[in-house]
Amino acid sequence: MKTEFKAKFLQHLNQKKQEKGFTLIELLVVVIIIGILAAVALPSLLSQTNKAKQAEARQNVGAMNRAQQAYFLEKNQFTTSIAELGVGIKTQTANYKYTIAGSTNTVISNIAEGVGSKTLKTYVGGVGTLTSGSGSGTEVLTQAILCESNEPGATTALVANIDNCPSAYTILGK
Repeated sequence: MKTEFKAKFLQHLNQKKQEKGFTLIELLVVVIIIGILAAVALPSLLSQTNKAKQAEARQNVGAMNRAQQAYFLEKNQFTTSIAELGVGIKTQTANYKYTIAGSTNTVISNIAEGVGSKTLKTYVGGVGTLTSGSGSGTEVLTQAILCESNEPGATTALVANIDNCPSAYTILGK
């Protein structure tokens, strides 16, 4: 190998060793890519957290419905006290406030309303009685319904009859 070529080659290798780190443009490109990924992923993440919070309300209202049915079986009436249901549901969590309202002899409403947030949907559960047969063969049955508001932050409505949800609510289950 020629000595002139060797010298240039060694000089080139030595110069490469001194160039450590990233250029400003390389860093800016990485920051822009991370920003774009965050902008795409953040709305999806926020909607998933709301879905998880709403799952809490659905589960608790469903548990309140079943507990109301069991309470009616034992005492032949509904209760307006969450504590008397014996299911261990707090009247208020970080996400929802739970109440029982609209008590009549035939229908009661179990309600989950979002706390401090207009991004959570409201849930209403109803438990009612149905009478079948006549005379000495009459029996009273209980039926439950679970309703979800169509829009987040909806006002609370009561279940008037056990076959239908209030207006602006959708049936999730009977």
